[in-house]
Amino acid sequence: MTAVRMARDETIPVSFTVNGSDVTVAVPARVTLADALRDHVGLTGTHLGCEHGVCGMCTVLVDGEAARSCLLFAVQCEGAEIVTIEGMGSPDDQHPLQRSFAHHHALQCGFCTPGFVVSSYDLLANGEAGTAIDAEDLPVELSGVLCRCTGYRNIVAAVADVAQAYPDGVPGPRACGQRTLVGRRGAVAGAPGNSGAEEASAPDAASAGLAMPAGEPTTTVDVTSDLGSPVESVWQVLDDIERLAGCLPGAELTEVLGDDRYRGRAKVSLGPVRLAFHGVAQVVERDAGARRLRVLARGEDTGGSATQAVITLAAEPAGTGTRLRAEADVYLSGRVAQFGRSLAGDVSRRLFEDFCAAVDSSAATGEAPPPRRAGALRLAVSAALAGLRRRLRAALTAARSPR
Repeated sequence: MTAVRMARDETIPVSFTVNGSDVTVAVPARVTLADALRDHVGLTGTHLGCEHGVCGMCTVLVDGEAARSCLLFAVQCEGAEIVTIEGMGSPDDQHPLQRSFAHHHALQCGFCTPGFVVSSYDLLANGEAGTAIDAEDLPVELSGVLCRCTGYRNIVAAVADVAQAYPDGVPGPRACGQRTLVGRRGAVAGAPGNSGAEEASAPDAASAGLAMPAGEPTTTVDVTSDLGSPVESVWQVLDDIERLAGCLPGAELTEVLGDDRYRGRAKVSLGPVRLAFHGVAQVVERDAGARRLRVLARGEDTGGSATQAVITLAAEPAGTGTRLRAEADVYLSGRVAQFGRSLAGDVSRRLFEDFCAAVDSSAATGEAPPPRRAGALRLAVSAALAGLRRRLRAALTAARSPR
């Protein structure tokens, strides 16, 4: 085997069979099989719990045997036959294990259930005793998957019933066959006449405008900064997308698509996590009289993170300078959403504070600021300190309030 050195964001085409469908995905070398199945193939029945191979919730079948999909890189599975919980059965034709779990109420929140069903199938199909396994041995044999709800009794009873009902061997998966699989990021895998390989580039906004995100945002940002530059100079920066993009830490404009639509990329580091987003933006409001700009933006990282934002920038005179207000509704999904609302809000606010300072600098010099990355340690520490200061102020205010 020859070692291959690759850039972090470089993708590799990987082909395997998932639930009977031929699939090709383009993923970075460090993307796990679990993330590839969920984000690139759209099979979200495989759940992620500990992501250390301990809880067993991400269990799938790889070449007929149970495997922790969080411990396998997708590139390791080239040519493999994979079966997920979706392949075990369908709503109209459930696998006996699925029917038995429902009959015995062997689930509560359901988060561990896919792992238990697949692991139970592996035990009855590949275990030394097969379906002749002694019911007393089931608690030990099923201990590779953790449950926080049911107390295991009903799970053991469900598996024992299936073992007793099929002395000649447990039936195989019932929902495996050729079909088109569509990933959560819009990629299509296994479509007829299509290799299914995903494009690693940004979403295509050339043919249609960006839609307003729906639902509650992950976090909202409202930052107001007093700038030393006059409002006319600040508006010149806001009205020039190339200069404006250069003011956002880590952002770079790569293509003008026309009709106030743009393509770009942004790199952000947060501690050990480095994200490289490729995306598109569209100016939906440009009011020179009110000096207000409204932008919709969407970006995706090759590791499965995605972000959408509705950004409003407004400048008004403040003495000889400018008061710049930046408001944003930020929607996060994938790995980046795991940071939680509080940290996501702190980091987003810190980015916009840096952005406002860069706008002031660009307005003063008349030039776009030099490219710069949102530094990992500085961004994480400053965001954490900002959040801590805000919470301390809230606690002090509460303590001083009359009871």
